[in-house]
Amino acid sequence: MVESIARVRHIRVTPQKARRVVALIKGKQAAEALAILKFAQQSASEPIYKLVHSAMANAQVKADRDGEYLDEQDLYVKNAFVDEGTTLKRFQPRAQGRAFQIKKRTSHITVVLATPEVAETAGAKTKKASK
Repeated sequence: MVESIARVRHIRVTPQKARRVVALIKGKQAAEALAILKFAQQSASEPIYKLVHSAMANAQVKADRDGEYLDEQDLYVKNAFVDEGTTLKRFQPRAQGRAFQIKKRTSHITVVLATPEVAETAGAKTKKASK
């Protein structure tokens, strides 16, 4: 089983908006997730598309390093989540010398791709049965 992780940190997308896009691809095949993200209208879909593509490349490199065969059609989004990053605080001038605070939120997005565990789970069941 090949498992790869890709992360992007401090990206200028609010976590709430990014979570809506990430929810679209959880549990989907990686190629299908790329197709969904390519045509999603939300602005957060572009960096998440790049992230899934990067995770696919990471899986290929990891499989080549370990000498395993990897078909990119087998990869699926095992887990994807968005954490809140640092908040940039900016000020906008208001009437009578006051200042209004603007919070520009950032996100940390993580995508985990994996291949199905069909052969390994079957092997683990036979080992337990023989004991």
